Amino acid sequence: MCVGLPAKIVTMKDGMAVVDASGAKREISTELLENVEPGDYVMVHAGIAIAKIQEEEDEEADEILEELL
Repeated sequence: MCVGLPAKIVTMKDGMAVVDASGAKREISTELLENVEPGDYVMVHAGIAIAKIQEEEDEEADEILEELL
């Protein structure tokens, strides 16, 4: 089973992005996805954006993670 974390893209350059994941900034690869830009939400696994998601899905995932911790 894989665990992905939701994050918002802050900046992008050359297939890499800086994302904000609940306040933590990380650099990730966006090479697997097309048509992503700053402001979009993505699911991140092992430093790679694996899916584009909606803001509502980001909020729901954050709520679930808070309950688990």
